Amino acid sequence: MSVGRLAPRAVIGGLFIGHGGQKLFGWFGGPGCAGTEGMMESLQMRPAKLHALAAGVTETAGGALLAAGLATPLAAASLTGVMATAIRKVHAPNGPWAANGGWEYNVVLIAAVTSLAETGPGAISLDRYFGIERTGGRWAVAALATGVAAAFATMAAGQRGAATPAVEAAAPIIAQEDVAGDPTTAGA
Repeated sequence: MSVGRLAPRAVIGGLFIGHGGQKLFGWFGGPGCAGTEGMMESLQMRPAKLHALAAGVTETAGGALLAAGLATPLAAASLTGVMATAIRKVHAPNGPWAANGGWEYNVVLIAAVTSLAETGPGAISLDRYFGIERTGGRWAVAALATGVAAAFATMAAGQRGAATPAVEAAAPIIAQEDVAGDPTTAGA
């Protein structure tokens, strides 16, 4: 079935593009770079500016790759990485349910992109068009493991960064204003 994999790729990839655009450009009511930087600082992901940029670019590029069906295992790994980071840094303390700010939505996204890495992007994809489609359980496990490993490496690196006293004082205020009332942080 050609459309069976195109539809989830387009929906999930498109939403990730939008979510990354919220972080980078303030699209769709998002916090933009400054608000995302404040959120990263409040999460002790330092240097916050670099982590904010990395999260936005990863979500946007990973979403675009997934939607196009190009380098699908790489897209799955990158999106798994940002979702695993969101689970650990934002959602884990809230339990599983998204209604309570928990991690269920993030895990569903990880499962979906891992499934696409295993089955491949389908007939209507750039991977298939260019003859570079890689599928199977090994690709899925590699994408999942790479994404989780990248998340833990990013978080470890973020803990070693240092913030200036002015940024430390402003970060909780920025994070509360730009993130607390923002329903887009459900997938962080």
